[in-house]
Amino acid sequence: MDELFHDDAVMHWPQSGEVVRGAENRREIYNAFPQLPTITPRRMLSGGNLVIAEALLDYGGPQYETVFIFEFRDGRIARETAYWSEAFEAPEWRSQWVEKA
Repeated sequence: MDELFHDDAVMHWPQSGEVVRGAENRREIYNAFPQLPTITPRRMLSGGNLVIAEALLDYGGPQYETVFIFEFRDGRIARETAYWSEAFEAPEWRSQWVEKA
């Protein structure tokens, strides 16, 4: 992953309130993961220095719908912001207007 990120890249995880700064911290976090997920890309959009990716992350149990926002500098990631959400049941009250995805 080092080739994708700048050494001073920042990873921002707003839902947990965490910020990962720099290559060493990023490497240590990835090395400490109990199990890295299987990633199924859903959609990717890009413009200028920004790439937005939607993906399903499967950790061999819980699955997370995920949105990544990548900001690039000189062809490498300078900042990543990531949002994860586990699936949940849709409320019955709106069922007449929607279809299951």
